[in-house]
Amino acid sequence: MNALGYAVKMAIKDSARLYLMYVECVFDYGGLKFGYEGILDPDTVVKMKKKLMDSVPEDVREYISIETLIAIGIPADEIIKVARRKRIDVIVMGTHGRAGISHMVIGSVTEKVIRASPCPVLCIKDN
Repeated sequence: MNALGYAVKMAIKDSARLYLMYVECVFDYGGLKFGYEGILDPDTVVKMKKKLMDSVPEDVREYISIETLIAIGIPADEIIKVARRKRIDVIVMGTHGRAGISHMVIGSVTEKVIRASPCPVLCIKDN
């Protein structure tokens, strides 16, 4: 929610389109990919998109154009694909700030996005 606040402010300031994205995660352990690789049913996609849209206060929605995106895959890879395809100017995302063993085991989506992003990435630490 912290990152969303920054993204909304930037979109309003620059009269920009805001893309809200959710990725149904497929785990990447460096070899085989494990996890859900099917297709989400249409009702679930509608509910997910509504939940994303509802995360932006209703009174703010009239000032910016918002598009919701749902993907299935490895989160960092999917974010990068969308950034390239939509020619995104900046990616705003939260980070949990994990370190040590937790970071090594779980990995960091934000770090992977920063390394491969075709545009600047603004990282906002979750509180």
